[in-house]
Amino acid sequence: MKKYLGIILLLVAALSCRQPSATLRDGDLVFVGIPIDYSLEAGSMDAAISASTGKDSLNIIHVAIAEVKGDSTWIIDATIRHGVDRHPLDTFLTDFTLKDGSMPEFYIGRVQGVNAHAAVERAKTYCGRAYDTRFLPDNEELYCSELVQLSYLSAEGEQVFDSEPMNFLAPDGTMPVYWEQLFAILGMDVPQGVPGTNPQAMFSSDKVKKVKKIFGD
Repeated sequence: MKKYLGIILLLVAALSCRQPSATLRDGDLVFVGIPIDYSLEAGSMDAAISASTGKDSLNIIHVAIAEVKGDSTWIIDATIRHGVDRHPLDTFLTDFTLKDGSMPEFYIGRVQGVNAHAAVERAKTYCGRAYDTRFLPDNEELYCSELVQLSYLSAEGEQVFDSEPMNFLAPDGTMPVYWEQLFAILGMDVPQGVPGTNPQAMFSSDKVKKVKKIFGD
């Protein structure tokens, strides 16, 4: 009996280590990363984002905001599937499960020098807006890192994350077909160089302290 009890306790401990809510704090950022050589479905937006923003050995394809209230953990983010939405952590993890059933790498980032709770409350005011497939500033629609940029302000009310020229080109300088087709459907040119943000740049920012990697190796 003691032998089986020991096995059960080990299993519980192992499962507990896979629960990101035990590490997350209110206002933390959750970054979704995939290996640079991981094969996404051809023509997907995630694949195009990977080609445009990936560096080194990891592509950061998404950033979300964690809201931690007691024992409950919620995610506020902007995706094509939900628009700008607040949903349980489990929904977020399910949405980003890779096509082979494995999990991507999730990193916790803590934004320095801000009121994290105020950032969460600010992010929630944008819920219900549509996802910005045009990736343009100054409209009512938002993409993932744009939501973060608008939500995290300094004590002086300034955006913590600066805009920089958007890049849609792959590392070899070519334009992924997905972007060409998407913006053709929208009746506009690819907004290459338009001021904006991306999750890879936020992940690399010195304003974000990397707290922990959850899931992945």
